[in-house]
Order: sequence, then C-alpha cells, then structure tokens
Amino acid sequence: MDNPRRGVIVDWAGVLTSPLASTIEAWIRAEGIDAEHYYSVMRAWAGDAYRGHTPDENPIRALERGELAPERFERELAGALRRTDGSAVNADGLLHRMFAGFQPAPQMYALLREVRAQGLRTCLLSNSWGNSYPRAELASVFDALVISGEVGMRKPEVGIFEHALAEIGLAPQECVFIDDMRPNTEAAQSLGMPAILHRDPDTTRRELHETHRLALAPTA
Repeated sequence: MDNPRRGVIVDWAGVLTSPLASTIEAWIRAEGIDAEHYYSVMRAWAGDAYRGHTPDENPIRALERGELAPERFERELAGALRRTDGSAVNADGLLHRMFAGFQPAPQMYALLREVRAQGLRTCLLSNSWGNSYPRAELASVFDALVISGEVGMRKPEVGIFEHALAEIGLAPQECVFIDDMRPNTEAAQSLGMPAILHRDPDTTRRELHETHRLALAPTA
C-alpha cells in the first residue's frame, strides 16, 4: 500500500529552533526576572489562551492573532512581571530579549530537505509573538509560510489549519503535523491530521520513519 502522506506541516519555535524552555530560562537568568512569578503569570495567560472560551482581551491570543501590537504586549507583560531586586522590567524590546537565545535546529532543517527531496510539500505553521523569522532560510525548506499574526488566526483554531492545508493543496489525512505544544497537536488530530508532539529531532525523525513510513535516513 502506498504511503498516504504527501505533506508535512511544521511549527517554528521549539521545533526548528532550540527548545523554548531553555531559551526562556536563559533570559530569566540574564535579566534577574523573578522566575516563579513569571511562570505564574504565563500559566494564567496561556491557560486562558488555550481554552475554547478564551476572552478576546487575552494578551497572548490577541498578540498571536495580530490584534495586539507587540509593543503593547511588551508593556502589558513587563507590567505584570518583576525582577528579583525589585526593579521594573524594561518593556522596550522585551520580546526580542526573551527569544534572543533561539538557535536554528540543523537536524530539523536537514529532515525537511529530505522530505522535500521525496516530493512531499511542506508548510510552516507558526504562532507569532512579533518574531523576526529567518525567511530566506525558511524559504529553502518550505513551500508555504503561514504566520498567525499575518492571517488573523492562531493555533489551535481550526481555521488556521485549514488555511495551511489550502496553501499546499492537501487534505488533512495526507499530512503530518509537528508541534511542541499538545493543544496544537490535538487540534490537528481533531481534523483527521496525524500529528507528532515534538520533543527532540531524533525522536521526531524516528516517528516520521516508523509510524508515518517516510523514507528517512537513520540518525548518525
């Protein structure tokens, strides 16, 4: 039986980059952020953002949908945080500083090149926090780029998955979705799209090969 997979849809932060958790931890240490308070704030904000009844004023939801300017989000987040020495958090350039530690994940870029060499179509599907994406590098491995703030939708909303599928002209069951956040993989699966909860490049490669039958070279 032929492999039904004809496309791969992939998240950016934490999948094509170094892990989000370690990047945030490095920023917290560098700026002396009160870590316990930061995680308390983000759990509340993210929890609301990923519930089905999310209020429109949720800052994460609004930022990712392009309804809240990154500069305003920075002011709101800086105002909600505190540093261990009691001083205020600088809002200017806060998002850039938070994610400055992101490094590309070369194993995942290599995987995508292998996938495209087999004739599969590829699409980036990313919830943006005002990020500056490496678009030239992304264009070398993707047939389409879907950035939440540019299309007015965000994961895990059904519409943004449907938009990504339309961009590469495939049905849900013809694709594999890769993301490091469970609510997003569950949303893809609800549409009939097989999904991989990404933890590291080797495991994702193995799952694509063993579960989804893509002909990928073994890791070294």
